Formats: sequence, C-alpha cells, structure tokens
Amino acid sequence: MRRKQASVLISSTFAFTICFAVWMMFAVLGIPIKTSLGLTETQFGLLAAMPVLTGSLVRVPLGIWTDKYGGRRVFFWLMLASVVPIWLISYATAYWHFLVLGMFVGLAGGSFSVGTPYVARWYEKERRGLAMGIFGAGNSGSALTKFVAPGIVAAFGWQMLPKVYAVAMLATAIIFWLFSYTDKSHLAPSGESFSAQMKVLKDPRVWRYCQYYSVVFGGYVALALWMTKYYVAEYGFDLKHAALLAACFSLPGGVLRAFGGWISDKYGAAKVTWAVMWVCWVCFFLLSYPQTQMVIETVTGPLAIHIGLSPLWFTALLFIVGIAMAVGKASVFKFIGDDFSDNIGAVSGVVGLAGGLGGFILPVMFGALVDFTGVRSSAFMLLYGTVCVSLVWMYFSFKPLRAAPTNQPAGATL
Repeated sequence: MRRKQASVLISSTFAFTICFAVWMMFAVLGIPIKTSLGLTETQFGLLAAMPVLTGSLVRVPLGIWTDKYGGRRVFFWLMLASVVPIWLISYATAYWHFLVLGMFVGLAGGSFSVGTPYVARWYEKERRGLAMGIFGAGNSGSALTKFVAPGIVAAFGWQMLPKVYAVAMLATAIIFWLFSYTDKSHLAPSGESFSAQMKVLKDPRVWRYCQYYSVVFGGYVALALWMTKYYVAEYGFDLKHAALLAACFSLPGGVLRAFGGWISDKYGAAKVTWAVMWVCWVCFFLLSYPQTQMVIETVTGPLAIHIGLSPLWFTALLFIVGIAMAVGKASVFKFIGDDFSDNIGAVSGVVGLAGGLGGFILPVMFGALVDFTGVRSSAFMLLYGTVCVSLVWMYFSFKPLRAAPTNQPAGATL
C-alpha cells in the first residue's frame, strides 16, 4: 500500500505540474502575441486568462466524475484531450483563434479537481494535508513555464512553444497511466446523482472556502499570468529577465504548498489561513503604492521626493506573497479534507471553480484598471481589497467558535 501511495502521489504531482505549465503558457506566449497583434492591456488580460476560464468551469464536473469513475481514468483522458488544441496554437493567426484555442487548452487546468480527491483518498486523515500539499506543489508548473518558455521563444520563435508543450503533454499522459493505480473502494456510490452531490452547496462553509481560495489561488494564478508583462512594462526588463524575476513569485507559490499542508496538519487550517491573509494584506498594501514623484515646499526651497519600489524590493515582497499563497492554498484544502472527507471531489470542484474564476476575472480586471487609470500598481490595489473581504469574513465566521467553550482539536479555531 505504501508503495502504491507513493507512486500515485509522484505520478499525479508530475502530471499536474505539466498541466499547470501548459495552463499558464500565455503568461509568456502572450507577450510576443500582444506585440504582433497590437493588443490593449485588457485584450492581453483576456487572452492570458482564457484558459483559466475553461479550466475553472470544468472543475465541478471533473470532480464529480472523479468520485464516480476514478481519478486515474479521468486524469488520463483529460490530458489526452488537450494535446491537439495545444498543437494548433502554433498555426493561429487572429486574435479570436487564440481565444478559442485557449479555451480548449484550459482543460488542462481542470486537472487539479481530479488529482486532489484522487490523491487524498489514498491517504489517511492525519497525512492527507501533507499529501494534498505535495500534489498541489504542481502549481510550480507556472515557474517551469517561466524558466523554459522564454528560451524556446527566443531560439525558435513563439510558434515552437505550443508544439513542445503538446508533445510534453502526450508523454506525461502515458507516464501517468503507467505509474498510477486504481482502487475501486475510492469510488462514490454509483447511484448517487449529480443533484445529490451538489447538495453540499447548501453548506455555508463551502462558500466561505470558495472566497478564501479565490484569493490565495485566484490571486496566485492572476499574478503568475500578469507579472512577466508587469516587469517588462514597469521596469523595462527583457522577456527572459522578466520571466526569471516573475518566477521568484511563481516557484515558492507552487513548491511550498507541501509545507503549507504540513503546518496545516500541525496547527489547524483556521489559524494558518488567518495568518496567510494578514501577510498578504501587508504586502499588497506596500505593493499598491505607485511610482510617485512629489515636490515639498520647505523653508530652504523645494524638496523633490521619489516614492516607489525598486525591482529588488518589489521582487522581495512578491516572494513573500508567493510563500503565503502557497501555504494558504494548502490550508484551504485542509479545511475541505477535514470537513468533507466523504465528498471531496464535488467540494474541491466547487472551491476550485471559485479559485479558477478568480484567476480568470482578475487578469481581465488588471488590464481594464491599467487602461482606465494608467496606474500599473492598481492590480495590487484590487488584490488588497479582496484580502480585506477575506479577513472580515473570517473574523465574523469564527467569532462564535472563539466565544463557545472549546472542545475543538488544537488549532481548529483562530
């Protein structure tokens, strides 16, 4: 059993890493396309986020199918279904071509709601948070794209990147099938209908977790898509250096999810998520401040002052945000694993949908805000507001638990 557990976890994490790298491909690929087609900031945001939309919408049915048919089968066919659309991007010439194909490429993003319940059911409750955190570290596929894609684009042109990714996806599907397993005892009862599984939506905890995840995962996806272009436009870096600096956010935001699972197991999901939101609140406040020049009239004459983050401080704050979001993504799914162990597929699909929709809507809003205000840091102002909502909601949601006599496990309340 331990050997099968390890094989399932490793093969699923590898597959999810490649799927996430493909899902985030427009973070790099979209920059030469934007230049070639003369796109606005809003159009670029829509292009980058289009795969995220599809990957979000399919999460609920994929989570339910995983409960019903098994994660191994659903994961394998999902990867195969995305190979052809990825390849065809190389031949796209018009903006609408990229949007349509991006929707089909987005299927790869639905792999999270397949792999999460698939992996979780192979592990006992006390190790489930760590296992789901290790699997979720496949988010580092976003950093993989930033390391690999700029070199491919620079050496062979942007048309080569989708072809390389299509071949990688096909090879990954085969490797996953060879090293993963099926356990029929993990399947949900065959007679349980879609409406029966969706009754979980009546539970207010699901909606609370959706909001948290829209911040820690939706915000992560949005920034992973947006930061390469931000470095190019704000600080004047070329594509390679901009992608490398953006990876300073994407890499810890993916890899350290396993660490988030471990500390969530140890200290409780509520305390960890609460701390994550406060860290993001402080960092987004600092990142929100635009580059500012002001002149102060002093007794000795005008004093010119510049306020703004240098690339070094900007990257350092993003690195901290990446760590916090990695931990937060794991702690939210620790909530789900503990509270909905019999219906993980459906609940993870719903919560994943909310997080994915956040990852779709936010880049579009980033672009619209830049077009409207002309201030690039307005993206962080928006994220600051979403974190404020989470903190207020968490405070009032857990207030009754703090007031009641506690018979909760250690770390279960704030």
